[in-house]
Amino acid sequence: MREAVRQAVSSIHARYYDPITLNGLASEVFVSPYHFSRIFSRATGVTPGQYLASVRLFEAKRLLLTTSLTVSDIVCSVGYNSVGTFTSRFTKAVGMSPTQYRHPEVSKLLIAAAPGFQHLPSFDLVCEMKKQRGTAQPAGGSIVGRLDLPAGAADANALVGVFADPIPQCAPVACQALTVPGTAELDLDGVPAGRWTAIAVAEYTSTESSKRKILVGASRLPITITPGRAAFVNLRMREPLPTDPPIAITLASRVSLQSQNARSFHTGFAA
Repeated sequence: MREAVRQAVSSIHARYYDPITLNGLASEVFVSPYHFSRIFSRATGVTPGQYLASVRLFEAKRLLLTTSLTVSDIVCSVGYNSVGTFTSRFTKAVGMSPTQYRHPEVSKLLIAAAPGFQHLPSFDLVCEMKKQRGTAQPAGGSIVGRLDLPAGAADANALVGVFADPIPQCAPVACQALTVPGTAELDLDGVPAGRWTAIAVAEYTSTESSKRKILVGASRLPITITPGRAAFVNLRMREPLPTDPPIAITLASRVSLQSQNARSFHTGFAA
């Protein structure tokens, strides 16, 4: 069954721009649609439809940030037929329009973990951003615990975010940047009440190849946050798996981009 899921994931990544249905994926791996949906969700944490949507959004983000293709061209490249439908779904999921996503601040504050597209923002930039924004939810709860690295991956730089969805598309409601010497303590405050998923992405230099490598980790179950209380989570970091959904989120927000544009306008006007 694991091989069936891997084959289906490979098919999604290879043909995400084509019409793909649950029945079609199930027939490719010779499993009934009902059973296929169950084993796929168990292995990846999301349904086949959610996984496909995440791959399409990821590819759209990658093209917006790394190419000069028009939004119309990108729409066709990622499996959408209507610019209006794509723009509406992108804006709702990501929190900003495709055009706003091309703002330089988005790229600077990008967290990406996928084969061939990996990035972590500089810690100085993240810390400065948090100072400027302050604590958005002083009456919220907190998440405490540990972040554990696998053997041989000490001294990694890690970013831990709190998200509403297991495949996040927009900025976290709380985040923490830390350097991990094997194990580090987590302490995320100001987390709003609700049920959340904690996701961490870390980067370290491999002693074998001297190349930078990415590690990922996530809470296996939703974390329930109650105001004034702390919830515990232990994030075990590992190398990405072929079946992992691609991650690409930015710590920039539509509000921060609008504020920057306003400051640029006033500066230019005053000059």
